[in-house]
Amino acid sequence: MEPVKPTFTLLALAEIRGQIGPCGCTTDPLGDLSRTAALVAQARQSGPVLVVDAGGLLYTQTKIGEAFATQEELKADLLVATYRDALGVAAIGLGANDLAKGPAKVRPPRQVVNLAAPADPAAQIATEAPKLVTLGKAKVGIFGVIAKDGVPGLAITDPIQASKAAVAGLRRQGAQVVVALIQAPSEAAASSLAGAVGGIDFAVAGLGLAAPEPDRIETVADQLPGGGFMVTPGNRGQVVSRVEVTLRKGPGLADAGGRAAAEVRIAQIEKRIPSVEGELVRLTADPTADPSFVAAKRAELAELGAERQRLAAAPVQPPAKGSYFTLEQVRIAKKLACDLTVQTQTAAYFKSSGESNVAFAKSQPRAPVPAGTPTYVGTSKCVECHDTAVEFWKKSRHAGAWATLEKRGQEFDLECTSCHVTGWNKPGGATLAENEGLRDVQC
Repeated sequence: MEPVKPTFTLLALAEIRGQIGPCGCTTDPLGDLSRTAALVAQARQSGPVLVVDAGGLLYTQTKIGEAFATQEELKADLLVATYRDALGVAAIGLGANDLAKGPAKVRPPRQVVNLAAPADPAAQIATEAPKLVTLGKAKVGIFGVIAKDGVPGLAITDPIQASKAAVAGLRRQGAQVVVALIQAPSEAAASSLAGAVGGIDFAVAGLGLAAPEPDRIETVADQLPGGGFMVTPGNRGQVVSRVEVTLRKGPGLADAGGRAAAEVRIAQIEKRIPSVEGELVRLTADPTADPSFVAAKRAELAELGAERQRLAAAPVQPPAKGSYFTLEQVRIAKKLACDLTVQTQTAAYFKSSGESNVAFAKSQPRAPVPAGTPTYVGTSKCVECHDTAVEFWKKSRHAGAWATLEKRGQEFDLECTSCHVTGWNKPGGATLAENEGLRDVQC
């Protein structure tokens, strides 16, 4: 049987927190804006795609120091432009990391149905009304909501009441599927809110600091109380939730598994089978073992084998009738292709922000070395007495620390430089303005 082509694909992000690329210090760093753009472009070649973000997009921190101000603003501009041009994001929720520079800097307009009107009009955050998007033959409604304590310090109205009104309005407009962008302090809070609202088909959870790291991402969608499902993308763009939706006549929406879910379940089965086999060996060798218990274990082993075979042959298990979806939590890893336009724009950002960072560093007084205290001299001096140690150091990864940044054009990136020089911002140590002789990780 030919596989059924999905009606549309939903790609969901959340809690990007100003990240455009991964730290290269880990063996398989995740999260890269250019790779995410390529993933979206590839998906669009196969059919209609809806890209959404649950919020927490713009800034790395919720409070930004003076030294980081220009870099963070330029990076936010790059994210906004890429979301608009390369990713074609249809809707973005609101998170704490969007408010680091105040309400006036929040852009583009956000999906929030329960934002309280501020006393000062100048503190108004730009928002947009719930929207209906046409994807091929499907009509999808989108709205955003903030749960209690979802964005600390932000005044909101009743999230349940506002969301119920949004869902009802979208259904009246003809929405076949409703997607909610929920900003909440925990998965439990997001699920509880979505369940209390009702009528939500897919909730995308943005969880602030509670947003999970890749190794804690759920590979199966959470079923919401009363119907519908919730997915939680990884923080900092490390994992994108890919939901392929197939709309059919008939009531209901079912999780049909899919290749990624099947692989996870098969791995669980293959881990369980040796354990059950071991139990059977012990039981069959025990003359006092309960025959019914032994039979139950044999049946369990047979069912595990049959389930593994079914999943391997047909990882997608659609219901007999009604709509269904599959979920894949896509790790944005180095093996994925890059979008060359976004890469070029990112390189331009590194150059521009680096120049600004160096200019700011030159305007700041360098911390003086207190009289009579030791300071940093660099390997050119160390080698005079420690030639053997320096030769050993030259063969280490520490000796190439600065070069790794130069290859990427990030030698003046404030998020990177401190770990690739010696004595960062200490008296006599390296700064962005003065680092000759103290580049790389030295003594």
